[in-house]
Amino acid sequence: MLPQRIKEGPILVCTGCGYAIKADNLDSYKLVEKTKKKDELAVIEKDISVLPTARVKCPKCGHEKASWWIRQTRSADEPSTRFYRCVKCGHTWREYA
Repeated sequence: MLPQRIKEGPILVCTGCGYAIKADNLDSYKLVEKTKKKDELAVIEKDISVLPTARVKCPKCGHEKASWWIRQTRSADEPSTRFYRCVKCGHTWREYA
């Protein structure tokens, strides 16, 4: 909440929702940290995949290229599960070792 002076008297105003309450004395309040203006985000319209690819046939569309990643989905003494995502249709499936 930030202190403000208005003609009715000192108030504290929330910067998020605008809620205001009456303050006794603004001299005891001070702004400790100013925030910087956030940089604008760049929007990338093209979907860029950083995952490795493999030559694997998609069960949905038959395309021969898919991205893959590995996760440990079961207990530690079991082998990892390999997931695939078709680069053409986006279908995701898994392969157990």
